Amino acid sequence: MFEMSLADNVFLVAILFLSAIIHEVCHGYAAYFLGDGTAKYQGRLTLNPLKHIDIVGTILVPVALILMHAGFFFAWAKPVPYNPYNLNKLHSLRWSESIVAFAGPLSNIIIALLFVLVYWLPSLVNLGFDYSPNFIRAISIIVLINLSLAVFNLMPVPPLDGSKLVFNALPEKFGHVRRAIERYSFVYAIIFIIFVWDYFAGYLQIVYHWLLGTL
Repeated sequence: MFEMSLADNVFLVAILFLSAIIHEVCHGYAAYFLGDGTAKYQGRLTLNPLKHIDIVGTILVPVALILMHAGFFFAWAKPVPYNPYNLNKLHSLRWSESIVAFAGPLSNIIIALLFVLVYWLPSLVNLGFDYSPNFIRAISIIVLINLSLAVFNLMPVPPLDGSKLVFNALPEKFGHVRRAIERYSFVYAIIFIIFVWDYFAGYLQIVYHWLLGTL
């Protein structure tokens, strides 16, 4: 990776918040295109940060982690609401819910790959100039944040998107198991972040360095 300055940390938090907003808005748009207008009626299909700020997740948690030099960042935007019972049922309600769940991580994967392309653009088309070190650092942070958001949210741990994909793939008879597990979803998420996420983060860094050619 690289040494993080205060400016890097501030930029990282800003990119994390903006990427999380895009993630949530894409959930909302997927639901909207599938027939549910809940997010639209609540004014949440917008990139206006003020509509998505969660005091704890957007401000207090990331600031505290920076001040504590925690070595990792964690933040979230206010979830965009949707009503699954309003969704057009593509084969089944669970298939429609899965599309909505996957839309968020997919947006982060697309952002990461777009900035990987920007990173390699001078080499690919021989532009005749190189990016400045600061611009390369900015691109690297954007790629890392969005890869992290995508992988993190695809983990099969409630309340993350990956858990919805897994639950929706299971037979309906497991519905009561899902409800019982999701009742304590916040606890599972905290346990996962503290005890498990570092394991996946190590492999994530390998992918990150491979994409930017820094292995």
